[in-house]
Amino acid sequence: MFGKKKPIPQIDKEQLQLIENAQRRIKQKKRLYFHFVIFLIGAIFLIILNTVLGVGEMTKIFGIDWFVFAILAWLFLFVFHLFNVFITHKFMGKDWEEAQLTKLVAKQKARIESLQAEVEKMHPVTTPSVTASPVTAPVTPEKKTKVHKNLTLIVAAGENDAIGKDNKLIWHLSDDLKRFKTLTSDHCIIMGRKTFETFPKPLPNRTHIVITRQPNYSVPDGVIVVHNLEDALDAARNDVQPFIIGGGEIYRQAMPYADKIELTRVHENFVADTFFPKIDTSEWVETENKFHQKDDKHPHSFSFITYQRR
Repeated sequence: MFGKKKPIPQIDKEQLQLIENAQRRIKQKKRLYFHFVIFLIGAIFLIILNTVLGVGEMTKIFGIDWFVFAILAWLFLFVFHLFNVFITHKFMGKDWEEAQLTKLVAKQKARIESLQAEVEKMHPVTTPSVTASPVTAPVTPEKKTKVHKNLTLIVAAGENDAIGKDNKLIWHLSDDLKRFKTLTSDHCIIMGRKTFETFPKPLPNRTHIVITRQPNYSVPDGVIVVHNLEDALDAARNDVQPFIIGGGEIYRQAMPYADKIELTRVHENFVADTFFPKIDTSEWVETENKFHQKDDKHPHSFSFITYQRR
């Protein structure tokens, strides 16, 4: 549907961070330069104002012309700015803050461990003795949920769960595309490489996270490349509702992690090579269903269905 994208020189996440940091430093130094120029012009203006135009000619502080104190005050502000850019920023910047936070967290952990050890020493846990051979019961492993709150799978699938063929959508449904845009705007969208390559360019107002096995996969600036689903979820950890948008294998991997499914069910069977996983109704409950009849803009009837994990 979207065509192939042209290869774009890669800038990985670390390189992008270095570039952004360099740009911030350039802006800081540029502002400092402007401050210095304004300071020189202002100082000359104050001197001319007093000595040539005679403004405050008779005003003196401790026998010194008033403009000298004005220039000294302005010089103090400039020196403070200079110190902040070259000294404070270097020793008390973001890296320094993160280091201090790490130290504080480590101290708190050590303190908690120490308190726990003291409690266990004062109140040891005793295990009752067993006088008879107990019957060994089967051990049920503790279930550790992997569900990420509000992680949403969003997909359009036929009645036979078909979602695509030859790396393209099988249909074009205007209202479905509008709904996709509305739901995913301002959120992270997680996808496989082949799905990403169906876009002519990254979609606006969304953070793209692309999963690929290729070690040197080229992407435009701002696109995040990871090599497994866990890293993709970690990259989207600050989003209140990240979306999984395909393809079939990524949907399959993400299903155990998801908390919600936004499904556009297209009410026909289609020939396809990519399918959405079966929805197990013992794990998922339908919370919303809105039917759309086919019309001039929609060659197939379809329903917007929302599922929530039980």
